[in-house]
Amino acid sequence: MADILTKARELSPQDVDAELDALAKRYRAAGGFGVDLLNRLGGSGESLLERLPAPVREGLTGATESALRLAMKGASQSRRLVPDQKPGVDRVVSAAMGAAGGAAGLPGALVELPATTAFLLRSIQGAAAAEGFDPEAESVTFDCIQVFASAGPLAEDDGADLGFVSVRLGLPGGLHKLIAQVAPKLGAVLGQKLAAQAVPVAGAVAGATINYVFAGYYREMAHVHFGLRRLAVEADMPQEELAARLQLRLQRAGARR
Repeated sequence: MADILTKARELSPQDVDAELDALAKRYRAAGGFGVDLLNRLGGSGESLLERLPAPVREGLTGATESALRLAMKGASQSRRLVPDQKPGVDRVVSAAMGAAGGAAGLPGALVELPATTAFLLRSIQGAAAAEGFDPEAESVTFDCIQVFASAGPLAEDDGADLGFVSVRLGLPGGLHKLIAQVAPKLGAVLGQKLAAQAVPVAGAVAGATINYVFAGYYREMAHVHFGLRRLAVEADMPQEELAARLQLRLQRAGARR
């Protein structure tokens, strides 16, 4: 089965511009609530990370790599058993997982981390399928992992970093390399989540809220990523060119704020 079911179709320049405008709007809307949430939880991402015990901070990248590898298996298996759900349902389930993990403080949050990572990857795969891609295809698996390289819902982002939609690694031996590249950035984001959940009971509220934001954010970033890939196929245009045009839109929007 091909990795994408969509074929090239006749699109006018105006059609392409309209698609890019819609993707830019989706990108801007995805993470706006995350930064406000982080501020309410206690300041910058760096200050939250400093609250974690040193061994946990130092092990974040390794733990994230392990979680991503487990997530690849768990997410694909769950899609074969349970059909994709509506975005609202995904966010509620993700929030419940965060609440369960945060209720026990940091130990519970650490146990919950791999499950949440798998659930987020499952949501990303669902977005890929919605854009016409086969989540079981190897190249799509690569791109699903690559979505985690987006800035993250708790990060300040002016739309200038669109590497996750334009940079592609070769398939031979590349998946482990990709996970190693993504893990430090995702680990920093997940570390902020762990720190916010570190206080028992109160951590349940933080975990539920952050997971709710995470589920929406990464699903929307997946729609941006795979929407751009779909547009490249439909318009028969290089993805790099479309990514550059999308980036320009986001930078202009950031400059107007």
